[in-house]
Parts: sequence; structure tokens; C-alpha cells
Amino acid sequence: MSIMQTSPQLEATKTPIDSEPIIPDRAFPTTIRTLSGVNVNLCYQCKKCTAGCPMNYAMDYMPHQLIHAIRLGLDESVLNSKTMWMCSTCETCTTRCPQDVDIAKIMDIVKMIAMRRGIKPVKGVMAFYNSSLHSIKLFGRLYELGMIMELKLRTLQLFKDVGLGMKMFFKGKIGLFPSLSLSRSLTARRIFKRVKAKERDFYKYKED
Repeated sequence: MSIMQTSPQLEATKTPIDSEPIIPDRAFPTTIRTLSGVNVNLCYQCKKCTAGCPMNYAMDYMPHQLIHAIRLGLDESVLNSKTMWMCSTCETCTTRCPQDVDIAKIMDIVKMIAMRRGIKPVKGVMAFYNSSLHSIKLFGRLYELGMIMELKLRTLQLFKDVGLGMKMFFKGKIGLFPSLSLSRSLTARRIFKRVKAKERDFYKYKED
């Protein structure tokens, strides 16, 4: 039985990911709303978010399915899915939503809840996040070549996609040196400091 066919009144629900029945957490949609400020119940499943998502091929739940799973309180299925980790935060889904449901923000909140509960992300995702954020913190913007080199060291996949990288380099898609700006770097560090403070507030919040 898929989550798209499941009634909210069912106490035990089977999902495409889990073959075992699970007990819905009725407080989960409220938790998401409290932390994100987004009401998932506004979604009427038009699927525009899924149709516009450039990463849906890599997801186990499509964006509209993840939103519906949240509404049903299927917290374990949501938090153990790989959908939110595959999200590129391009915000196409948020822009296309006729109900102004900020799906990209919900993806971020779901990731944070998963991490708080000790659920590990999809392999390689945190290495990519940390490499990208380190580059942005240092230079105020993404230094692609430096980020790629750091990612290779973190994952030890030193020769993966080397051919593609060389093609991009010779076509001028990857710069050899970073773009340096002291004011941009200082601005980025101030932003990171504010985000850290927000993270501390988030982890102080207790789920019901």
C-alpha cells in the first residue's frame, strides 16, 4: 500500500520503503510547522513540485509524496528516506507551489530533525555539504576546484569523475584560482556565526 493511498485514519501504515507496519506520529506535522512555519496541510497534491524538481530521479519519495507522508505522521519513513538529502535547494518546488508551501524549507527542517535523532544521511552527502560550506566560509563564495579537492580527500574517491573534471576545466567551467574578496569573506563568516546561533536554538527545542 503506498502512502498516496493511505488514509490518515489508519493507525498502522505500510510504506514503499518499509514492509513492516509503522505507527504514525500524529504530532509530526505540528513539529514541522512549529520549526519551519510552514503548514503542510495547505498542499493539495498538484505535483508541480515533483514535475519541476531536477533531482527527483535520485529520490525514493517524490517531493509531493514526502509532504503527504509528513501530513500522515509517517515520521520514520520521512526521516529515513533519502529524498531530503538529494534536494539541491534550488527552490524550484517552492516557486512553483500554488499554495506557497515552502517545500525547500521543509526539506531543511526534516534533515535537521533526522540529524538530531541520530539518523545518518545518505553516504557522501555530509562530505559534500562540509566541503562546500568550508569553501564558502573561506572565500565568501564557492571555489569549485578547492571544494572538489577537499571532497576527494574526505571521500577518498580520488579518481572518480577525473575525465569529466578535465573536460570542464578545459572548457573554462572550473577556475584554477579562487576569487578573493576580504569583505565577502567577512560577510560570509558573519552569516555562518548567525546560523550557528540559530542551530543552537533549534537543538534546544524539544519535540512533543
